[in-house]
Amino acid sequence: MQTEEKPMKIRIDVDYPYPSRLRSFAYTLLGVKLGADYLKNCKTIAKMINESPKNVQAYWFFTTKTIPDKQLLSLMANPKHEIALHVVNHPRKELATLESATGKKVSYYTIHGTARLFGRILWRRKLNQTRALIPEGFPLKSFHDYPTIAIDMLCCSHTPVRVTEMAQEALAKNQVIEIHPDWLFKRGKLNPRGPYYPVLQRLLDVDHELDILEIQKRKFVKIARNQKEYEQNVFPSTQLLKKLGERDVDIFTFIERRWCCNTPSPPSAWSKTEDNIALLKVTTYKGWWENIGKKTRNMIRKAEKSGVKTEIAEPNEKLAEGIWRIYNETPIRQERAFPHYGATLQNVQNAVLSAQNCIFIGAFLQDELIGFIQLVRGDKIGIISQILSLQKHFDKAVNNALVAKAVEVCAEEQTGWIMYGRMGNHPSLDRFKENNGFTRFPLTRYYVPITRKGRIAVKLGLHREVKEVLPEPIKNRLFPVYSWGSRIQVRIRLRSGL
Repeated sequence: MQTEEKPMKIRIDVDYPYPSRLRSFAYTLLGVKLGADYLKNCKTIAKMINESPKNVQAYWFFTTKTIPDKQLLSLMANPKHEIALHVVNHPRKELATLESATGKKVSYYTIHGTARLFGRILWRRKLNQTRALIPEGFPLKSFHDYPTIAIDMLCCSHTPVRVTEMAQEALAKNQVIEIHPDWLFKRGKLNPRGPYYPVLQRLLDVDHELDILEIQKRKFVKIARNQKEYEQNVFPSTQLLKKLGERDVDIFTFIERRWCCNTPSPPSAWSKTEDNIALLKVTTYKGWWENIGKKTRNMIRKAEKSGVKTEIAEPNEKLAEGIWRIYNETPIRQERAFPHYGATLQNVQNAVLSAQNCIFIGAFLQDELIGFIQLVRGDKIGIISQILSLQKHFDKAVNNALVAKAVEVCAEEQTGWIMYGRMGNHPSLDRFKENNGFTRFPLTRYYVPITRKGRIAVKLGLHREVKEVLPEPIKNRLFPVYSWGSRIQVRIRLRSGL
């Protein structure tokens, strides 16, 4: 006989009504609603709880300044939710107000604390009174009797992964998850609380369609993109954009995979910019061999004569150790700081053993790994994620041999295309790509504004990075400066023992 899963209990103290602290303070003090995002974070949390496959019981503690509106009440019609009272000053009066406004019978209460003087003034409390007093005979049961774990507070000093582990350990001991909607997406400056959305997402087991999204803060806006946008066709649905907006994302960006698919009738409100990738069309290995120049063919032959053998490598600890040695051979590659220098063997092993939807091609010299390619498999495309070799074997044209093997593998699997980053980021690397048959393929990147902030950013061009808007001639002159600066930073770090 299966035992029923214990409910995940969540205590939600709704102190303030808006994501913006300033507007919440203004509303609390003056009672004037500013903006249409009243209880926005509460509604996002309520939807997450409703969508969760877990057995969840959420206790919402509202003040008289955060009474749920019709939209939130409709979301809380689900039996997973229970309305409760967050006492500020006058327990009996506030209870009557909450029950009258919601039409719900209230059973539990918590007390809103105001340790700071500003908070006491804001909530019109006596200056020497940090908490409201509960009168004898008050009909509600205190929720303070339940042990809680405040994940928003923990997120201020721990990683989301660690806080998730701590929360799961607490749930196993029948403790209650405690959160404040204010800090769902942002970090407190004076209040030691941090963004806990990733933790809540994992605990509730929801929003899996957002797992492959990468969200970056650019100036004052958040921009999301699908991390597999080069591997598969991406076209955002209305439902996805709505969910991103609810989760504090301002802009969604994606590329048009024009080599195999055109974007169907994009709306005129979407901004677009031109970008490029280094692309190689693969039909047969023989066709590629005949198309590349004589010099490149000689380089591949040179690798073979030097005893270099290329083959698909099994992702195991031995391969990881070989990659780790390549990473840590030198701090400088292609005249720039090499970001993987200093990587630990454990981290490299974790990356290699957990890699999904890709193959590794190794270049071996007498059973020693001297170079490798990580080739990501996508829809009608193989993507060269990494190609590296030991610099001490530079004279053996190892990278040329690796590219040749990648072409052979993709031709056999009828992949269709191979992508190798973009053109225009490094002159010498661009020449290597061109010599191996890659050409500059133009593509379109779309920016979809979701919020008002996003629309303003797109209109003013603030959604793009500086390197994206610089003209090519200026960018080419800055490459040596950038490379020099990165080398100086590496030398400083090495001298400092970092």
